[in-house]
Amino acid sequence: VDWCRKRGLGLYLESNAGMFCDDNMIVQGPEAMVKYTMGKGADLSQAKDSSSQFLSQMIHLPYEDMGRDDVNKISFILSAYQDHLDSATRFPDLIANTWGGKGEHALYGDLGPAGITKKHAIEVLLTHLGADAADTISFGDAKIDLSMFELCAYNVAMGNGGPEIKAAADLVTADVNDDGLYKAFESLGLFEPAESGAARL
Repeated sequence: VDWCRKRGLGLYLESNAGMFCDDNMIVQGPEAMVKYTMGKGADLSQAKDSSSQFLSQMIHLPYEDMGRDDVNKISFILSAYQDHLDSATRFPDLIANTWGGKGEHALYGDLGPAGITKKHAIEVLLTHLGADAADTISFGDAKIDLSMFELCAYNVAMGNGGPEIKAAADLVTADVNDDGLYKAFESLGLFEPAESGAARL
């Protein structure tokens, strides 16, 4: 929090108690989220609505109340890609990532605990369910999803994903905003006809 504040980077904290943002996020967040959403294929009106909805989920706290001990991840707006590189150097015990719009344009940096990946989460879930990785299908659109692809039996890249995720995929479907998930489910035969004639999972 202190590091971001000194650099003037809007941030929000993700915890089990909610998402908590600072003053800079209130100011910088709307523009960054509009860029993010438009980068995923939304038009300006849709992007503004999505940005407003996303930011409305956050609890705004004054700087002095931002220090918490229940944080799972911190995301911050990048003023330049160098912010991400500097965060990785400054906090070597954490995992530094970026995320953004189409083509994985970096708009945000984030920091999280080492060893906590999407692959790890799936492993925990499979153990809990007593299920087998051979029965899994993953869907991803960014480099951060590559760890899932290492584990899951079949992997689908969204059309809006970057080149790394597409190269690792068994199937590339349409963009998220072009019914990519539906089209992938249909292609993989995951729908079965319902009595009413409507498709169901």
